[in-house]
Amino acid sequence: MFRKLAVAVFALAAGVLPAGAQAGIAHAAAPAVLGGGSGIVVGDQGVCTLTTIGHDAAGRLVGLTAGHCDAAGTSITAEANRDAGEVGTFAFTNPDMDYAVIEFDPDRVVPVNRVGNTTITAVGGPVRFPEIACKQGYTTGQTCGLAYGDVFETNNWAWTQICVLPGDSGGPIVVGTTLVGMVNGYLYVPCLGPQLGGNMAAIIADIDARGGVGAGFDPI
Repeated sequence: MFRKLAVAVFALAAGVLPAGAQAGIAHAAAPAVLGGGSGIVVGDQGVCTLTTIGHDAAGRLVGLTAGHCDAAGTSITAEANRDAGEVGTFAFTNPDMDYAVIEFDPDRVVPVNRVGNTTITAVGGPVRFPEIACKQGYTTGQTCGLAYGDVFETNNWAWTQICVLPGDSGGPIVVGTTLVGMVNGYLYVPCLGPQLGGNMAAIIADIDARGGVGAGFDPI
């Protein structure tokens, strides 16, 4: 059975004081540092992974993640800096291709092109056999494996032997420093069954054809 990596890592409330404690003076939180591979808390309920971040043709700060993480209008916070508050909102979700476009508040986010051991400098795809592809996910960090490519010639999807678990949804799939896909799910058994990911070139083409937030995306 093919399973999407649904949001499954639940967020904990931050900053709760014990009874009788006195709150200190409030200070403005530092902006959240976010890039492809960062954990994002979706709707205060669970964690997915940001695929990439950059600007669209209108100069908006935008990013991508898996569409099954939530619906348009849902707010997100940075898992590593929840004190920064709401840093963005799902602007659009395509359930057929399972991707979502996020519009970020540029005053609350510092965008970066490197998270962990993964750097993104360009967008391409699809990943092809027998390339070695790697992903950066909130749950499992960086893992790599053999790419099988677009086995069924769908143009939208590609298979790899990359280990993924819930919480890795949306994680960037790269070959070198080129973003070629995102993590969407796995077949039968996590980290044993093959991983299914969206073709980044097809996703970008769909965003451009739709227009609006995200169109003309250029990664940081």
